[in-house]
Amino acid sequence: MKIKRFEFNMFPENCYVLSDSTNEAVIIDPGCFYDEEKQALKKYIISNNLTVKHLLNTHLHLDHIFGNPFILKEFGLKAEASQLDEFWLEQAPAQSRMFGFKLEEPMVPLGKYICDENIIEFGNTKLQAIHVPGHSPGSLVFYCKQENCMFSGDVLFQGSIGRADLAGGNFDELKEHICSRLFVLPNETVVYPGHGGPTTIGTEKSENPFFR
Repeated sequence: MKIKRFEFNMFPENCYVLSDSTNEAVIIDPGCFYDEEKQALKKYIISNNLTVKHLLNTHLHLDHIFGNPFILKEFGLKAEASQLDEFWLEQAPAQSRMFGFKLEEPMVPLGKYICDENIIEFGNTKLQAIHVPGHSPGSLVFYCKQENCMFSGDVLFQGSIGRADLAGGNFDELKEHICSRLFVLPNETVVYPGHGGPTTIGTEKSENPFFR
């Protein structure tokens, strides 16, 4: 599996494009706000002859969904995410105004709900959705067993964990689910987070200060 990371700048956030030998692909968390960012994402997909099968959101906080309307317009895909986070779509315009800017396009409804343990397939690749609430009610981690990696959104970072002070967040719940759902996976599992650089499950189990 090929992994391409884009870091978008309105709120520095990682978007991932995953593809395999079939040239089928998924996009995870397109936080592209500026036009040049949207065009860079589009150019990568077109120049690599990728067929995007799914648009996945780990959760629906504003910085992870800026590009959802663009992906719908360009590739005909509505986002797939947890129904538990759907209320954030309604709050997106107010959230943007709170940060001093206006959304150029209205947020579009989800195209499909993803539940815990659902399998998302593209090409020869399978991603397992793991529900890890606490940062948001519907936070999902996408785990690829065959490639020994996960895309953790804002649940788990290098040396940190997601904030839990936004609507629906719960600090104790977040820590509990990281331990029970993620730290049971192999230590060598690579973690690709929604912000910052990659890490591994083993590193976070031994070095993350929230779990010492």
